[in-house]
Amino acid sequence: MKLLQQKLASYTEPQKAKAAGIYPYFRAISSEQDTEVIINGKKVLMFGSNCYSGLVTDPRVRDAAIKATEKYGTGLAGSPFLNGTLDIHKDLEQKLAAYEGKEDAMIYSTGFEVNLGVVSCLTGREDYILWDEQDHASIIEGRRLSFSQSLKYKHNDMASLEAQLQKCNPDKVKLIVTDGVFSMEGDVCKLPDIVELARKYDASIMVDEAHGIGVFGNGGRGVCDHFGLTDEVDLIMGTFSKSFASLGGFIATDEVITNYLRHHSRSYIFTASITPAATAAVSAALDIMIAEPERQEKLWENTHYALEGFRQMGCEIGHTETPIIPLFIRDNNLTFLITRELLDEGIFVNPVVSPAVAPNDTLIRFSLMATHTREQVSTALEKIQKVFRSHNLIP
Repeated sequence: MKLLQQKLASYTEPQKAKAAGIYPYFRAISSEQDTEVIINGKKVLMFGSNCYSGLVTDPRVRDAAIKATEKYGTGLAGSPFLNGTLDIHKDLEQKLAAYEGKEDAMIYSTGFEVNLGVVSCLTGREDYILWDEQDHASIIEGRRLSFSQSLKYKHNDMASLEAQLQKCNPDKVKLIVTDGVFSMEGDVCKLPDIVELARKYDASIMVDEAHGIGVFGNGGRGVCDHFGLTDEVDLIMGTFSKSFASLGGFIATDEVITNYLRHHSRSYIFTASITPAATAAVSAALDIMIAEPERQEKLWENTHYALEGFRQMGCEIGHTETPIIPLFIRDNNLTFLITRELLDEGIFVNPVVSPAVAPNDTLIRFSLMATHTREQVSTALEKIQKVFRSHNLIP
């Protein structure tokens, strides 16, 4: 065995979890990812999806993807910088810019690549990136690639953010990067306070709306729109793999910034463009979210019903304000075991363990879609109560 394999062979945590029968990852789904899916031939209620809009199975979105494939083929075989730009890409960028109230927008192949490519290249060696300690991994990887000075502030702690801003040279660029909705625990950034600090210290703001779009704001535009602060936020990021029911991502901002990004952002320039099918699906989903506000209303009805149910049964759910509901377990192996037991009961949820969170903050991530029925949510609450009681996690 070579040295590389010898080094990596010491990593045996997955094997241990498999041997204990509690390995919770790569569970193969053999159906479309609706509110109900098929796993190992069994029907399971899906409460682990990020498609808050529920549009991933909408026939209008599917038909748009099929028609685009028939017209343009299955792929582009090149980056947008060279041969990979279609007219439908440009059309979608214009729609996204108008949707988010910005001058321009750029489409990336994944949401991860948006944050990686934007955060890593906008600021220089003498500039600053200020980031929330619970920002998404893609933001963290972007700031690691940047040559700028990286300043972490405590989660949603505005005193901590201000203390970091005070360390910055007032004449250098300061970019505050935050999730709009934090993806693990479902809480919302304190955007009004961030805007006030940005004004005070002449900083710019980038908000990751991956989990805010389709959930908050008029037409599902996100947290920035929800707070009425779109004009105060310099860059709005979104992903297509959640409420837009597709794959890819975008950054919406002013033309000065997109002009720079189009010629410097490596994850944009050196990655193949998103497929025609993915592009058309996003465009169709965007139109539906605007035209059908009742879809967003139903999502919030489901959310409030579930939140009240978890509170009544005594679950620890933290500070969530969204369809992302953390059910704290605070033990890695028990989190894995409960995930498996819930799957046995016909409920699909996602485990979140260290290093994604601190070892004493492990949790079950329960997420809702607009298309869940009240009966499905009630069934999930009943099954979770049963499993949690069996482990003395609730009264």
